[in-house]
Amino acid sequence: MGAIWSLRNKFQKWLDVEIAVCEVHAEDGTIPRDALEEIKAKAAFTVERINEIEKTTDHDVIAFTTNLAENIGPAARFVHYGLTSSDVVDTANALLLKEACDILLPKIDTLLEVLKRRAYEFKDTPQIGRTHGIHAEPTSFGLVWALWYSEFERNKERLEKARERVAVGKISGAVGAFAHLGPDVEERVCARLGIKAADVSTQVIQRDRYAEYLCTLAIVASSLEKIALQVRHWQRTEVREAQEKFKTGQKGSSAMPHKRNPILSERICGMARTVRANAVVGLENVALWHERDISHSSAERIVLPDSSAALDYILAKTASLLDNLVVYPENMLKNLNLTRGLVFSGQLMLALTQKGVSREDAYVYTQRNAMKVWDEGGEYQELVLRDPDIAARLSPAEIERVFDVRHYLRNVGRVFERVFGE
Repeated sequence: MGAIWSLRNKFQKWLDVEIAVCEVHAEDGTIPRDALEEIKAKAAFTVERINEIEKTTDHDVIAFTTNLAENIGPAARFVHYGLTSSDVVDTANALLLKEACDILLPKIDTLLEVLKRRAYEFKDTPQIGRTHGIHAEPTSFGLVWALWYSEFERNKERLEKARERVAVGKISGAVGAFAHLGPDVEERVCARLGIKAADVSTQVIQRDRYAEYLCTLAIVASSLEKIALQVRHWQRTEVREAQEKFKTGQKGSSAMPHKRNPILSERICGMARTVRANAVVGLENVALWHERDISHSSAERIVLPDSSAALDYILAKTASLLDNLVVYPENMLKNLNLTRGLVFSGQLMLALTQKGVSREDAYVYTQRNAMKVWDEGGEYQELVLRDPDIAARLSPAEIERVFDVRHYLRNVGRVFERVFGE
């Protein structure tokens, strides 16, 4: 990803655009065929020379074309023929963003593979579900992974659409009106470069496209943070249901040798904030004065490469983190039983209603015993068995089924069929 956003590659994309324009011109007879061949043979640049020229010109595209001219010679008069700077820069940006997506999309595929494999690994592993941070009802640990898998299928689709949206170029001139070159030139140049031509533009490609790309990256980063935040909770000492792999020789703290900290998860959460913040810049770049100003330009030099690189990094780190995540099913079961059976209260209430008890009364019977466990201790199932109102409706065997965790996981297979289509 770093190589894509290097100055060397950026200028190479500019040259690709310039050459494509010259090729179309040569086809139309606008420039001599031998001039095209000379341009293609001699066109060369160095980042150092462009930077040196720019110190004088204060204009990077002019510095670039000047450096080309130094190497090409007289035929250089046909380079940049009929173009404005943004014709080159924005069309080249389409190539850069397309390349960035082509790196990010396989990283999502890798993550999807990990999520699917571990979802099936823990499909039947019971875990306490939490709402408001409080124990709710039993769930399947594999269901958590399946949920993440489904979300990243959507993220992949979002990024594929964003790739299509940004892979758009323009050769329409200073205000987008094709004053010097016709729309057919634009269409043929873009076709040569493997991108689409914008239906309409000003001097620039409209920045809603870049905003969509940056917002898509922000959504993906937020999904990664969602995963990492969950891992951070699981790794808490008093929870310890899962943790990042702690390799031999790793150190958790300079002061406390016993520490195993969720450093990767914390890093992912932190970097996701940067990607989201950059999305705001993309949104603010949508509104430009008239046919163009350059308030967007300086910011894009930061946010486009930085967001792409940051997401590339945390996608890879998340896949590695989850692939090597150490899981403690025994602690999950221990935590599930931490409230001594209270998490089965919902199923108990439903069992009572099936016996003809009103929902209101069933709620009273189940809650009063639950509050005793909260306040006085004891086992919920034992209190339920001794409650005369409940015992009059439910047999000990029926109460035993209420407290069977397998009842809560009976539909997990159906969910997996929906998610994985298997």
